[in-house]
Amino acid sequence: MSNTSRRMQSLLEAIPYARFLGVRVGGTKGHRELLLPFRQELVGNPVLPAIHGGVLGAFLELTAVLCLLDSGVRERLPKPINFSIDYLRSAGPRDTFARAEIFKLGQRIANVHVVAWQTDPSKPVATGNGKFLW
Repeated sequence: MSNTSRRMQSLLEAIPYARFLGVRVGGTKGHRELLLPFRQELVGNPVLPAIHGGVLGAFLELTAVLCLLDSGVRERLPKPINFSIDYLRSAGPRDTFARAEIFKLGQRIANVHVVAWQTDPSKPVATGNGKFLW
């Protein structure tokens, strides 16, 4: 694991909910991915079964925040202004991955887009768009 990945992982471990979810850092700088390991407690709909939408939403937002921190422009924690989520398909009982892309990095506001998938990046389970005070 690179120094940057270790730093990002330590930032994640400082966030109690990220620690509870067991979110881990992967990928490379510029293509940083987060991993949400599947656990039975994350299931919101046991009939399907499917990961709870709130868990997916939090995972998407964490990915966006980490992407901003990974940009290296500022060290302070970005604060969400708004964050919208599109649930595209059921997130089954397996690991989930996410990748964020900064669309615009202004002086005070950052716009970030996040995509989450499970087995195939071309078949996302959810996407998110957020604005952050930066």
